[in-house]
Amino acid sequence: MVSGVKALMYSAEFFPEEEEDAQPSKFEQWLEKKLGSEKLEKAVVSFSVFLGVLFSVGLFFLLPTLLSGIFDRWIHNAVVRSLIEGVIRIAIFMGYMILISRMKDMKRVFSYHGAEHKTIRCYEAQLPLTVENCRGMTRLHPRCGTNYLFLVMAVSILFFAAIGWNASFAVRLAMRIAFLPVVAGLSYEVLRLAARYDNWFTRIIRAPGMALQRITTKEPTADMLEVAIAAFNLAMDPNYKVEAEAAEGSAQSAE
Repeated sequence: MVSGVKALMYSAEFFPEEEEDAQPSKFEQWLEKKLGSEKLEKAVVSFSVFLGVLFSVGLFFLLPTLLSGIFDRWIHNAVVRSLIEGVIRIAIFMGYMILISRMKDMKRVFSYHGAEHKTIRCYEAQLPLTVENCRGMTRLHPRCGTNYLFLVMAVSILFFAAIGWNASFAVRLAMRIAFLPVVAGLSYEVLRLAARYDNWFTRIIRAPGMALQRITTKEPTADMLEVAIAAFNLAMDPNYKVEAEAAEGSAQSAE
């Protein structure tokens, strides 16, 4: 999350040129004066990560556990209780994804997400990474983070049903958070297994996540594919950008 927030802040520096004349608020000026630019950036990153974790735990763990506790007085079977909590968690996740997909900025993000998948598909098909080749690829991918998020929820249903339910709300919530690394690790191994093999069983495992990708990915434009290709090449070879710029400079010199 720290790396992600830093990357977002870096990319935001290149966003709209019309905002270059915008002056920071008095509060921002005061913070920068007190902390300095470097410490201010660290503070912003730390606060963003804290809010992100707090929001995730609150929305996808605290709220489902709280809502499922309503059924305690009527349902005493641990498996059924865990299933109810899991269904509530998935419903919240689905609603969250559908709502943010309607935001203009997120539609653009999801288009870049689609460009990323198309580029990876093109690479895995061992075709030259060109806009035309990438455009013909599917925007769905079995190793997508969307698949992983769904598997975390599905595995958590089975995992927490197995370890029991008979505890107070506070203990149940603490268990959900404490065992989250275990659930995340198991889900990751299931994701790798389902992506490595192609049979009826792995297709069933992949199906919900692949269907969700129709929400979290959109068809990209040509310039988005160009960005995805450049990003992929840079990830594969850190010297790619330098070489590309050198080649461009040589071409301009020749002209």
